[in-house]
Amino acid sequence: MNVTKFLETHFRHFNARELLASAKAYGEFVDGGGRMMVTLAGAMSTGELGLSLAEMIRKGKVHAVTCTAANLEEDIFNLVAHDEYEIVENWRALSAEDEVALRDRGFNRVTDTCIPETVMRHLEDRLVPMWQKAAGENAARMPVEYMFDLLDDDGLVQHYQVPRENSWVAAAKDAGIPVFTPGFEDSTLGNIYTAHVIDGSVPGHGAYATGTKQMQQLAQWYQATMKDPIGFFQIGGGIAGDFPICVVPMLIQDLKLDIPLWGYFCQISDATTSYGGYSGAVPNEKITWYKIDADSPKFMIQSDATICAPLVFAHVLGW
Repeated sequence: MNVTKFLETHFRHFNARELLASAKAYGEFVDGGGRMMVTLAGAMSTGELGLSLAEMIRKGKVHAVTCTAANLEEDIFNLVAHDEYEIVENWRALSAEDEVALRDRGFNRVTDTCIPETVMRHLEDRLVPMWQKAAGENAARMPVEYMFDLLDDDGLVQHYQVPRENSWVAAAKDAGIPVFTPGFEDSTLGNIYTAHVIDGSVPGHGAYATGTKQMQQLAQWYQATMKDPIGFFQIGGGIAGDFPICVVPMLIQDLKLDIPLWGYFCQISDATTSYGGYSGAVPNEKITWYKIDADSPKFMIQSDATICAPLVFAHVLGW
């Protein structure tokens, strides 16, 4: 029994039914000519979501990505340092002393996965000359463009520790789909870049496109793409989802344009609605904000994205 058949046989009620319904609707949406924006919050790249997301991109099931800068960089970290990561199976039982020991050995922990500091410094050495050139010319670039440049670096290939096809960033590059990254400063490489500006080794902040410039580019993509319906598949919450979904109300309410709303919406989140947090808001709340319409297909899977997203993708791919 393949994954698709398993889901259709066993996922009948509650969150399981919602997952299956969202996956069926996703497949119908893109197979019918729709385009899909996928957003990544959390630590999906360190969770190796690229194993399924990259194939979704290659098969034309994903047409744009918005992600945190951490997800952008951690996909490349995994590509070149996967075998140097350490898994902590009893991570819930770690003491403060255990955490200090990991820190002193040069590891940065993400739940059960420890990323070596060495990979961050390795990429820093390759990125600094790019930053110096771009900042010196005040040539603001999208964060993903620097990752694409790294993928074009033949000298980096020898350091790959997983197949390139496991990288969703590489898949996005090959497919020519846009990747938007708001809040670049909230990332390891964003911190490192800022430190280089402070110490004077990079001449200013002009190497990176601001969030508002990226919003303009997103608006241009949306307008160029909206001849087809555009859907929104959100993994987690936060800026990765909040930033891109707002492009539609901005075009409608601020520019007074006749723009179609998002034509499909699904979010995987473990946040609840009880505390006023937007990341846990039910889809209907988005109707009042000119994001989705009353009859838009909409789903809320309240569960663990590291489990649910690969299952949805597997169904869409027919695995």
